[in-house]
Amino acid sequence: MAFLRGLVRIIDAINEHVGRATAWLMVLMVLIAFVVVLLRYVYGLGWVALQESFVWLHGTVFMMGAAYTLLHDGHVRVDVFYRPASARTKAMINLLGTLFLMLPMILVVLYYSQGFVIRSWERFEASSEAGGLPGLFLLKTVIPIFCVLMLLQGISLIGRSLLVLKGDMRYASSQDESHEVA
Repeated sequence: MAFLRGLVRIIDAINEHVGRATAWLMVLMVLIAFVVVLLRYVYGLGWVALQESFVWLHGTVFMMGAAYTLLHDGHVRVDVFYRPASARTKAMINLLGTLFLMLPMILVVLYYSQGFVIRSWERFEASSEAGGLPGLFLLKTVIPIFCVLMLLQGISLIGRSLLVLKGDMRYASSQDESHEVA
């Protein structure tokens, strides 16, 4: 159990740091959006690379922040059955959902994205738009990084679920106020 607790803490710390760093990209994204709007509506100018950087930054923030969101129970789910459930039932739902839905889906995305990323790096892919971003191959690398972070957080979620099922309620869902044992 000590190994499992340590593994959960390490993985959670990694995704906590990545998530907090990614949050700062939101500030950059807002500034870029402001500049795009200012250039377009005040000066009548457009800059393709700036507009593309906003779109790619949005995708980067989403992917790099996904594991952080999962860590803090901020992901979207239907709470009709989940919210009123006991901590142990939630742990079982999380365990089964992670093992049979999340991890296989992430592994499929990782498997199929590798070829696209490798080909993108082989030709140093750039935007097809005139004046677009030159380093799309770097941005596409975020996809497998997203997958690795989600796989790690999935392992942490499995560990947390097993710890709760063994009776350690410190690892219960953050949305579970009662921490009752069913």
